[in-house]
Amino acid sequence: MFFIYCCMAKFFINGGNRLEGRVRIDSAKNSLLPLLCACNLIDGQVCLKNVTKYSDVLASIEILKYLGAKVQWKGDDLLVDCSNPTRCDIPFELAGKLRSSFFNAGPILARQKKVKIAYPGGCDIGLRPIDLHLQGLRALGAKVVEKNGYIYCDGSGLRGNDIILGFPSVGATENLIMAAVLTKGVTRIYNCAKEPEVKDLANFLVQAGAKIKNIGCDVVEIEGVKKLSGITYCPISDRIVAGTYMIGVAMCGGEVELDGVQLEGVKLLISKLSNSPCNFDIKGDKIKMKASGTAKSFGRLETAAFPGFPTDLQAQMTALACISEGSSVIVENLFEARFKHIPQLIKMGGDVQYKDRVIMVNGRSKLYGADVEAQDLRGGAALVLAALAAEGYTTISGVEYIDRGYYNLEN
Repeated sequence: MFFIYCCMAKFFINGGNRLEGRVRIDSAKNSLLPLLCACNLIDGQVCLKNVTKYSDVLASIEILKYLGAKVQWKGDDLLVDCSNPTRCDIPFELAGKLRSSFFNAGPILARQKKVKIAYPGGCDIGLRPIDLHLQGLRALGAKVVEKNGYIYCDGSGLRGNDIILGFPSVGATENLIMAAVLTKGVTRIYNCAKEPEVKDLANFLVQAGAKIKNIGCDVVEIEGVKKLSGITYCPISDRIVAGTYMIGVAMCGGEVELDGVQLEGVKLLISKLSNSPCNFDIKGDKIKMKASGTAKSFGRLETAAFPGFPTDLQAQMTALACISEGSSVIVENLFEARFKHIPQLIKMGGDVQYKDRVIMVNGRSKLYGADVEAQDLRGGAALVLAALAAEGYTTISGVEYIDRGYYNLEN
């Protein structure tokens, strides 16, 4: 019998069974985090609908409360009122819990004209410098000083300007859009990230009264306004969660219906899974997926900024490659240290090698249960998928990493 349960921050999984049933996809973690930061810009109450209680979301809420926000849960909806902020600093004990803590810098600076924020934390998957954020804030006229583990920004001279990003960074794009919406003048951000979560943030801000043009394009134009007003908003669903479940079905076989899927975010994954014996019936935001037989190699895969293949599904695809017929090659182009799941997959019988940013996998017919450790969010999800498909029992420690982006995964 198949089962998975959680006890004292460990998953215990008896694998080797098909997946069957229906799952509603949760709201997107990578949308919720910048949306919560954007609440700092708004004079009034925001109601975010169907908010998933990822641990990263709960950590973000603690930051808002520290800054003086009134926060209240109403079922699955979250009410946030930042009308009367009382602070403009974020200490290390809060900022160090998650990477997106620094996304508060832009909105706080735009509204309160100063911010003091500790360096951010998050999963250790490689260098994720905030230099693009700081360069952009300086281009808007902010005076930035880095000292004693904190970043101090003076925004008394903020003004609209042209900003050219050296890389289409999601975080920098979002942070700078938020900084610009209350800054006098016109700001143009070149080489913007085009991920669905960036579009979601921009749509949220426009609904609140921001003036943003060319959403989802290489160059986004923002005309500063004096005030943003409270709104009710429903974030998009999580394409990475949906993709993780789809890869799980491809690995284990079965028949699963996914509701509330953001199709734009999984089209490329569907094309890769089509090499395996997977069938998809897509109607609106519902995907019925059937899989049976041995998975086939997807060949070569390279991660890239959207609309390329998401780096957040690289680890899960590595797990799939371990039990796929043939050899697979995965090139990780975005993060130089996103390989901590590989030694764990090898413990489970995976034939995986990697050098620099290239992963080479020779598929085998089986993986076997083992004691393994999740060391980052998506790598942890990959270990869960591997355990579901493996023969025997697997114990996964480090579940706190998985909880950052998957809510009650065991259920």
